[in-house]
Amino acid sequence: MKTYLTIWFNSEGASPSEVVQRLRAMGFEPMQGYYDHVYDWKKKVTIDDVLQLSDAVHQTLKGLKVTYKLETI
Repeated sequence: MKTYLTIWFNSEGASPSEVVQRLRAMGFEPMQGYYDHVYDWKKKVTIDDVLQLSDAVHQTLKGLKVTYKLETI
């Protein structure tokens, strides 16, 4: 399974490079196309796993003035 992340930046918020650096530290990889980043679980995951990752993303991006969307498929 994979979790995809889309980010909308704010000119009053953190720079894109800072956001990418923080997300890479979590295991996300930047990508081109419809989504901005991908987290490859390399296994089937539970809803609890996805919620834990979502909470971690929320804490990581808190205060950076970005909006985001997660999608796990």
